[in-house]
Amino acid sequence: MPNRTRSTIWRPLTTAATAALLATFLAPTTAHPAPRESRPVHSYENAVREAVWVDTGLDADRDGRPDRVAVDIVRPREAAAQGRKVPVIMDASPYYSCCGRGNESQKKTYDANGDVVRMPLFYDNYFVPRGYAVVGVDLAGTNRSDGCVDVGGRSDILSAKAVVDWLNGRATAYTTRTGTTRAKATWTNGRTGMIGKSWDGTIANGVAATGVKGLKTIVPISAISSWYDYYFQQGAPLYDSGPDWLSDYVNSPDARATCAAVQQKLVDGAPRTGDWTPLWTERDYVKDARKVRASVFLVHGAQDLNVRMKHVGQWWDALARNGVERKIWLARTGHVDPFDFRRAEWVKTLHRWFDHELLGYDNGIDREPMADIERAPDQWVTSPVWPPRGTAAATLRPAHGEQPGVGTLGLRKGRGTETFTDDPRSGETDWAARIDSATADKAGFVTGPLTRDLRLSGSSKVTVTATPSTATAHLSAVLVDLGPATIRDYAASGEGVTTLTDRDCWGASTTGDSACFLRTAADTTDVEHTVVSRGWADLGTHASAHQGGPLTPGKAYTITLDLAATDHVVPAGHRLALIVAGTDKDLIDPPSTRPTLTLDLSRTKARVPFVGGAAAFARATAGPPGASPTGHLDGVSGPSQRAGRIPEGGR
Repeated sequence: MPNRTRSTIWRPLTTAATAALLATFLAPTTAHPAPRESRPVHSYENAVREAVWVDTGLDADRDGRPDRVAVDIVRPREAAAQGRKVPVIMDASPYYSCCGRGNESQKKTYDANGDVVRMPLFYDNYFVPRGYAVVGVDLAGTNRSDGCVDVGGRSDILSAKAVVDWLNGRATAYTTRTGTTRAKATWTNGRTGMIGKSWDGTIANGVAATGVKGLKTIVPISAISSWYDYYFQQGAPLYDSGPDWLSDYVNSPDARATCAAVQQKLVDGAPRTGDWTPLWTERDYVKDARKVRASVFLVHGAQDLNVRMKHVGQWWDALARNGVERKIWLARTGHVDPFDFRRAEWVKTLHRWFDHELLGYDNGIDREPMADIERAPDQWVTSPVWPPRGTAAATLRPAHGEQPGVGTLGLRKGRGTETFTDDPRSGETDWAARIDSATADKAGFVTGPLTRDLRLSGSSKVTVTATPSTATAHLSAVLVDLGPATIRDYAASGEGVTTLTDRDCWGASTTGDSACFLRTAADTTDVEHTVVSRGWADLGTHASAHQGGPLTPGKAYTITLDLAATDHVVPAGHRLALIVAGTDKDLIDPPSTRPTLTLDLSRTKARVPFVGGAAAFARATAGPPGASPTGHLDGVSGPSQRAGRIPEGGR
């Protein structure tokens, strides 16, 4: 029965015309539900392919002309013909000609007119048919761009920012590298999302930190958040070369001939002492997180020893403090793109993310769990927020154990000292393998077998008071899960994935640009221990993380080492270890001397974030063996029905 209200009771109408008129006004309109997913309705083969050169306003190569950066564009022709403006997915990279992108090291190729034929990766094949433009920017000093590479500095960032400005009508572009005919981006609505792995993702971080209008989202993959922390950690050198080597590696031949002054600035501004200089301040994006307007979908490998997890923790925390919309994937790989460790789910999730952020579709991705975390190869869990609610730091204390040289790790303060001698021939895996033996190259402290699962989530800090025997000393601190596991073999050449011989396809293809890529699979290995988190420091930076100095042999110094962010469950039956040592072989460079260091255990501690805090640690290290009370520690219910998912090329 209809609801009879005043609005539904009408007097008889006297004329047909009046009745028809009222029927027109009162007839319900046909409902068109809002779209939830962009569809491949545009032709990729007939897409517009063009190039423009955007004026950056800089003259880094000092030739008296403003530098122009090359911008290669692939966009749907039908949208332009219909007068519809499209959003942009942009990858700004220094690698398009020197080294290539992706697992197959794809480079840009061009036709006789200089228009792009192959754009590396799957983004254009997949998204152009779905109504997006895909833009590949050659960073200043690379491929077809003017200027000089300055490794994350003003030239790098502003050359990419200028393209976002041009897409939003605030900068000038030209149809050729040296000509005067201007090009306007009349085909776009200016809504831009930046994406990229490694240096490319780093540029996305840096451009977002300028607060540029029109940049709606970034997807940084294995990306740097502060360039100092790529080359050093608290004064300890992570690589034996500086940014000048990396600049020369990607510079175009033209740039190598004209950018000697920029190269020298990189040398002078990045001394191998590890001291913080203005060069590093310019390349620190964390300090400018308050300017970020874009949402951030961050992806990283928890065992990435190229761009290490410290970059994740400090960037994520800074974005959180400033209320930035965030999403994160943490894999158990090294420096690997998600297209190669979780391909189908990645393409699906990235599609939904861009649809939501750039097309404004209400597809629910913003209401789903914030974090996807790989627990074991191809086994994923989610967390509604990350780190999970209820996570709090517990203060763990090293102490003497029953066996000399093999200490304990608990909540009670220890006494006495432990001594080790720096041995550059040893590293974290050597220390962990010999954790139950007294060895001269490390001090190890271990819990008993856990009675419950214990989840670490976030960044740890280890404070040590150490007395060196020489004027220089480096320190390493690592947290280790002691127990058998099958892990991705992040130390192998594929960093946790192996490349297969067959292909699968993601989008549309042309003769010159195939959407089909070599498939990959998890490369696994069985281990007896897993390094969970790492941190390093030069003890000479005890007074200031930004500047080191010589040590006085025989004098005690206190320093706090920042350990990288992580999310790891130490299972019941395993043990948790803290190891303090000197040079971590292949991960930091040794000091000029080979010191012996004596730790004051009463003044040494680790602040470790556990889900459930100190109480969770106390429960896991006491009582009868058993699983966690809920059977899981990931803040969600049991396995999803989707295969492999529990609710959860270059540098």
